[in-house]
Amino acid sequence: MAQEQELDLVEIAPQAQPPVCRIMDYGKFKYEQQKKEKLLKKKQQVILVKEVRFHPNIDTHDFEFKVRHARQFLLDGNKVKASVVFRGRQMAHQEFGVAVLDRMRELLDDIAFLEREPNLEGRALIAIFAPDKKKIAAYMKKASGDGAGS
Repeated sequence: MAQEQELDLVEIAPQAQPPVCRIMDYGKFKYEQQKKEKLLKKKQQVILVKEVRFHPNIDTHDFEFKVRHARQFLLDGNKVKASVVFRGRQMAHQEFGVAVLDRMRELLDDIAFLEREPNLEGRALIAIFAPDKKKIAAYMKKASGDGAGS
């Protein structure tokens, strides 16, 4: 029957008794499968982890500048890895690094949540912030409302 219709006989379930086969254009079937996979890949969203590095004795302007960048990364949908790098004797006063990350948490609290608490990895204190979609939506609504009122 498949040869009469100039199509292929494709075995669907070889384990079944009797085996199940289907008459179809196998080349067209493979092509459509590839198109579906490509479309699913296109719709897939890739989340990147961007890193922002600090030192425990960072100045206010430098800190605010880097937090502004982290805020933009979060608004773009990426995660932010905040690391406070200690040099030499700064390891003795890790509370300064914790203070830097706490300040950053306060400033980013309106659009993000702390995915991983600050912990020490080698000479760096690392915390990961992830975007909170509900908070970002509220932030964007508020920001657009402020722009219209000005």
